[in-house]
Amino acid sequence: MTDDTNKTGSDAKQAETAYEETAADAVADENSAPVEETPDPVEVLKAENNDLRDKFLRLAAEMDNLRRRTERDVKDAKAYSVAGFARDMLAVSDNLRRALEAIPAELKANAEAGISGLIEGVEMTERSMLSTMERHGVRKIDAEGEKFDPNFHQAMFEIPNPAVPNNTVVQVVQAGFTIGERVLRPAMVGVAKGGPKAEAPAAAEPGTGSLNEKDA
Repeated sequence: MTDDTNKTGSDAKQAETAYEETAADAVADENSAPVEETPDPVEVLKAENNDLRDKFLRLAAEMDNLRRRTERDVKDAKAYSVAGFARDMLAVSDNLRRALEAIPAELKANAEAGISGLIEGVEMTERSMLSTMERHGVRKIDAEGEKFDPNFHQAMFEIPNPAVPNNTVVQVVQAGFTIGERVLRPAMVGVAKGGPKAEAPAAAEPGTGSLNEKDA
């Protein structure tokens, strides 16, 4: 009986010791486990604020680009909306010019009052048409005497002329016109061949220079 009692007490003590060791291990594991830190609310708000600020700046840049594109499109629409009509009117202006050039100089000088009035009327009509088109941004290209520029001139033939620099426009077959900053119709010209080499034009100051130099 005594032996059984001692055995039972020993078993209980061993069980108690094992329990204590298990509890200690559990506490140690709990202490060694990584502790999740609670995010700082201030830092969270700062990150959200930076994100919203970046989105706002991108949106503002996109809206500014859209505004500029819209303004440019409206400006182009105003400037070039009459391009097709103006191009058709150039044919009428060409016919008036051909009619005037077909009249012999002798006839102009000795014309009767009626014929003289008719010629003057045609000349006034041509000038009025050109003036009206100019008010709408259509301007004649002054080509004769200028250096040939493929952006504004269309060469039809070459004329041997050693008295002027090579590639100088010496004859205008058909006048050219611009509308705004664009070429509505290039001038059809004859250029000099065989003359001295043209000197390079002097650099123009900002905001100065011919239309050809600006758009070339």
